[in-house]
Amino acid sequence: MDNIDNMRNQKTKLNKKTNLLEMEAYSYEVQDVQDPHLFREFFEYTEVPKVGFNFRTSPYGMPEQIYITDSTFRDGQQSREPYTTRQIVDLFKMISKLSGPNGIIRQTEFFTYSEIDKANIRACQELGLEFPEITTWIRAKKEDFKIVKEMGVTETGILTSCSDYHIFYKLGMNRQQAMDHYLSIVYDAFEAGIVPRCHLEDITRADFYGFVVPFVSAIQEMAAEAKMPAKIRLCDTMGYGVPYAGVALPRSVSGIIYGLQQYAGVPGEYLEWHGHNDFYKAVSNAATAWLYGCGAVNCTLFGIGERTGNVPVEAMVFEYAQLKGTLNGMDTTVITEMAKYYEEQVGYTLPAQTPFAGADFNVTRAGIHADGLLKNEEIYNIFDTGKFLNRPPLVNINQSSGAAGIAVWINKRYGLVGDKQVDKQSNVVKYVKEWIDKEYASGRVAEIGGTEINKKINEYLTKQG
Repeated sequence: MDNIDNMRNQKTKLNKKTNLLEMEAYSYEVQDVQDPHLFREFFEYTEVPKVGFNFRTSPYGMPEQIYITDSTFRDGQQSREPYTTRQIVDLFKMISKLSGPNGIIRQTEFFTYSEIDKANIRACQELGLEFPEITTWIRAKKEDFKIVKEMGVTETGILTSCSDYHIFYKLGMNRQQAMDHYLSIVYDAFEAGIVPRCHLEDITRADFYGFVVPFVSAIQEMAAEAKMPAKIRLCDTMGYGVPYAGVALPRSVSGIIYGLQQYAGVPGEYLEWHGHNDFYKAVSNAATAWLYGCGAVNCTLFGIGERTGNVPVEAMVFEYAQLKGTLNGMDTTVITEMAKYYEEQVGYTLPAQTPFAGADFNVTRAGIHADGLLKNEEIYNIFDTGKFLNRPPLVNINQSSGAAGIAVWINKRYGLVGDKQVDKQSNVVKYVKEWIDKEYASGRVAEIGGTEINKKINEYLTKQG
C-alpha cells in the first residue's frame, strides 16, 4: 500500500493529553524514484536559495529537560589543524566545568580513526569526569564498532546521509539501496550493544516523507526489537534550515522535528539538532529546535567548524538560560578562560566582535555610550558581564570617546568605586582629554593605548605634587 492509500485509510483516535481527536499516524514507505528529487523550486544552484511557505504551523513542545552536546573534537577539528592531546584534555576539563554538576553539556564526541584519536579518548576518560559523556563518530563499517566497544564507549554517531544529493550523487545508490545499507549498519550497532546515533546528513534538502520518515521509522522498529534507544541527529549540513513559522519542508526546522515525533515516533529526548551557519541562522535554528521538541542541540566551542562553522556552545549556554530562566549550575566564567586559552595555548584569536568571548564584545568607543556606562552600566551592557564572564564593560579610547570614555576607562582600570570614582568634570580627566584632542588634531588615527594613558595620569599626579 503506498502513502496515498495510507492517507485515505487513516482513522482518528483520542489523544489523552489534549482530549482531542487526532488522525492516527500512518505508515510512510520509501518512495523510490528513478531520478533524484533536488527541490529545484528552492535550490536552483545558479540562484540564491528560496524560502517557500505553506502556512502549516507546528505546536511548541519543548522537552522538560533540554541539553547541549559538543562536537569540538570532531566537527570542530574539520576546519583547522588537530588539537594536541594536552589541549583536548584541558578543553575537556573546561567544558566539564562549564557544564556544571547537572550536566547541561551532556556529551562530547571524538573521532576513532587513529591511535592518536584513541589516545585522546583515553586521556579524557582517565579524568573520571561525569560530564560530558564521551561518545564517538565512526565510519559506517562493522569493524569500527569493535573499536568503539574496546574504548568503553556506549554510543556512537553513524553517518546516514539522507538527501538525494548524497544518495544519488555521492553514494551512487537509489533510496531503497541507501536505506538498506544504513539499516544494516544500525543493526550492527545494536548487535554490538552500542547505541546508534544516526546523523541524517543534509536533512534540510531531503525528501522528508519519501525517505526520512520511513527510514527513521525503520530505525525505531529496530530499536524496539533490540530494546535499546536509537538517537537521531538532524544535520543541517549546509545551513539551509529556516526557523520561521509556516515554512514548507524540507527547510522548516519546526516541521522536521514535529514530523519525526508525530510520524516516525521518535521521542524528543532522542532528537538532536546539528546546524551550520552558512546563512547566519545557526543559533536561531538551534533554539527553534529546542522549542519544537528537540532534546539536544549539537555545538562546538566558539562555533569553530567546517566552512562557516557550527552552533557555538557559549551561545546555547545563554540561550538555555534565557529559555529556562536559570543557568542550572553552569559556570559561565569558564567561557572567558576558554577564549584566553585559545589565544595563548591553541594560537587562535577569536574575532574581536565574537559575542560573550571576543576582545571587544562589551567594549565601547563611542563617547555617548561611555557616558551611559558612566551613569549606569546597565544602559549599555547586555547583563552583568563582570558576574557571568569575569569581564566588566570597558571602553577603548579614540577621538570619539570624549571625557565620559576617559572617566570610565580610569574607573575600570584603577578599580575606583563609590565616591572615589572620577567623572567627566574631574581635573585628571580634563588633563588626559586635552592631550588626546591634541594628538588627533595633529593627524593621529590610531587608538590611544593604555600605557599612554597611564603615563599621562602619572604625569598629572606628579605635577599636582
